[in-house]
Amino acid sequence: MNSPTIHTTKPPYRKLLLYIIDALVILVIGSIVALGFAILHDLHNQFLSIASLVCLSVAIHSLTAAVFKLNNIIWRYAESKEYLYLFLIQSLGAAISFTVCILLYPLSVTLLVSFEVCSVLVILITRLCYQAYCNYQKQVSSPDGKRLLIIGAGAAACRLLDEIHSTKGCGLLPVGLIDDNKQKIDRNVHGVRVLGSVNDLVEIAKEVKAEVIYLAIPSLNNEQRAEILNRCLETNCIVKSLPLLTEIADTSNLMKSIRDITPEELLGREPVLLDDSLILEFIQGKRVVITGGGGSIGSEICRQIAAKEPARLVIVDVYENTAYEIQQELILHYGKKLNMEVYIANVCDFKKISKIFEAERPDIVIHAAAHKHVPLMETVPDEAVKNNVFGTWNTAKAAAQNNVQTMILISTDKAVNPTNIMGATKRVCEMIVQHADSVFENTRFAAVRFGNVLGSNGSVIPLFKKQIEERSDLTVTHPEMIRYFMTISEASQLVLTASAMAKGGEIFVLDMGEPVRIADLAKNMIRFSGLTLGKDINIRYIGLRPGEKLYEELLMSEEGLDSTQNKKIFIGKKIDFDSDSFIAELEELRALAEDPESSPKMIEKKLMEIVPTFRRAPQGALPPKGADAI
Repeated sequence: MNSPTIHTTKPPYRKLLLYIIDALVILVIGSIVALGFAILHDLHNQFLSIASLVCLSVAIHSLTAAVFKLNNIIWRYAESKEYLYLFLIQSLGAAISFTVCILLYPLSVTLLVSFEVCSVLVILITRLCYQAYCNYQKQVSSPDGKRLLIIGAGAAACRLLDEIHSTKGCGLLPVGLIDDNKQKIDRNVHGVRVLGSVNDLVEIAKEVKAEVIYLAIPSLNNEQRAEILNRCLETNCIVKSLPLLTEIADTSNLMKSIRDITPEELLGREPVLLDDSLILEFIQGKRVVITGGGGSIGSEICRQIAAKEPARLVIVDVYENTAYEIQQELILHYGKKLNMEVYIANVCDFKKISKIFEAERPDIVIHAAAHKHVPLMETVPDEAVKNNVFGTWNTAKAAAQNNVQTMILISTDKAVNPTNIMGATKRVCEMIVQHADSVFENTRFAAVRFGNVLGSNGSVIPLFKKQIEERSDLTVTHPEMIRYFMTISEASQLVLTASAMAKGGEIFVLDMGEPVRIADLAKNMIRFSGLTLGKDINIRYIGLRPGEKLYEELLMSEEGLDSTQNKKIFIGKKIDFDSDSFIAELEELRALAEDPESSPKMIEKKLMEIVPTFRRAPQGALPPKGADAI
């Protein structure tokens, strides 16, 4: 098979030009050195020999460079290894030239050595000057590039500068580096000066008129990053970052790894670390079903379970699009190593769920399927009851009938002293779990309760991002609105850890740290986008939506807390309630939810009877003084 022909539209004039330049350099150096020796040592009678020596040296150097394809290198992008290669090849040419000339011409050894050393050094210098000129031209030719200040002057920043300088039209003009290493201050990295330490960041950014800041220290932990990002908030710059060292996917191109500041970094708290070995021991070799497996929480649980070598992973979801997405993602990542099945089914259909459990015989069921959007559920309480309450009841009965070892319910902080339909239904779900654990002997039932999940469907972060992109007002319900936040990964790990720890009937609660004021979160996101609040964009307070309250609690006042072996996980004490009357009330609630003539008020009233702590909060009310939540 013939090799494909490579067609070029232009002859290799550039390489030929380099050979000519190198030859001229050697001729000029030879002439200067010869002239100097002729004057100092009265060598006028040997001028012809010296001229012959210079011409021979030019030929040997050119031939050596051609044999080793020295000028195939694109010198404007050359790095240290290319310059080392140049030095070695030119030194080899100099050695050959010296040996031949000393044998042919009875000239001074000092003359020959001086001539060859100067030739090698000047050729090296011409390449360096050419590269410096190219970099300068690039900066001069793109004065409209955004003025970039880089935090960090280490290996990552060095590579980043290399890529910026070698990428035509990247739209960035590096104007300085920031580093806390005092030995680096006032020194240059690829022509960019280290201007000072992080403590001087605000003043330096103002002085150099920076428009963009890149945080280029991948080795920082979350606490260190948060400290630096807080200083960045005091500037009016767009702030972006390299990921953590373990998150950089494509190490060959750092520019592709540059990303926006994540919500976790905005919150400035370390992620909760859970016992991965406990999760591995619990999941490995088990058959696991996740209902709502295509949702934001459910899909992350699927990812983490898939990494723990389950015997079989079964995804159940009513929405085929998201179920298909997580299925294809896991197939792409694990291929045939992962034994997986996907069912499109509704947890409201008991017979279908029971049939799936009968066919799959799961050891563990994680029930993530639910309606979670607070304002929407206010308008359709019947659907909230059907899906949340009786979807949970169906899943629990199917689990018990098919001898599932453990079933875990995904709950929410909105179930604590609920003020909305969604929260009330999730509180009923927790009661179902406690009831099921008391009546079904073969299955352990437990619930996991946590606050808002960053990046989940319906989260405030994606909404703020979209509003910033569209330059529309950021809508915040109330200036004093506060919430607890955790990452999707943390939430998923908690669910799996709780599954491993569950003995039956527990409501697991995660220590979620300090609550976050939503208005402050919105302001920080505006600042990191390089916009000015009140000038480029505004925050508009729209008032509490139906069912919302200013603060969420993670624990009901009746419960109290018991600790576990994990310092970040607690267990709420069981609340006693009459199981017989509870089941009777559930049947009344079912009848109301299925009756098209039932009004939302009727369903709400019944929920209040089942959940005594369900009370509507006055719109705009502030948290009471002395309350556990701020």
